Amino acid sequence: MSRNYWEEVYQSKQADQVSWYQQQPSQTLAIIESLNLPLDAKLIDVGSGASLLIDYLLEAGYQYLHVLDLSETALHTTHARLCTKHLDGSHIHWLVADVCTVELAPQFFDVWHDRAVFHFMLTEVQQEQYLHNVRQTLKPSGYLILSTFAEDGPTQCSGLMVERYSLAKLSHKLDKDFILLRHEIELHITPWGTEQKFLNTIWQFRN
Repeated sequence: MSRNYWEEVYQSKQADQVSWYQQQPSQTLAIIESLNLPLDAKLIDVGSGASLLIDYLLEAGYQYLHVLDLSETALHTTHARLCTKHLDGSHIHWLVADVCTVELAPQFFDVWHDRAVFHFMLTEVQQEQYLHNVRQTLKPSGYLILSTFAEDGPTQCSGLMVERYSLAKLSHKLDKDFILLRHEIELHITPWGTEQKFLNTIWQFRN
């Protein structure tokens, strides 16, 4: 994935004018709450962009958040917004990196959250690199929260082709390393009123 491409996206559009924008990420927050995590749990949000999820997690009291994105502009947008809201982001670790090649601490995270990144991985090499990093950095019994376009969802996002997933197809990709805890179809409405179907899944790492 091209860093320059995503820099251009976030430099040319307002944060609330991208298709994946959510004023309140209600379903993601409900999923995280259902896991009954301690507030000192370590969470990473990959492809975080300028998402408001981090704001809500800080407001909920989570203390160790890692935010990863290819776009430095997107992360600066999030950082500036947190400052405007007087939210203490001193415990946030900001990572401008490619999720496929970034080096992360082994067995470090309790939760890996991804909304709309994995479906941009079109080659088997990209998918394997991504999943290798998930397996390497999740703690034993850690959680993978993964949201992709559903099998009848859009074929493109932000001008790029995507890989759509059924539950069976995603289960095959994750193989036997992850136990499915829950799944649901989310109907996301873009800022301009278009419907997009997401497949939201929660898995527990077996290692």
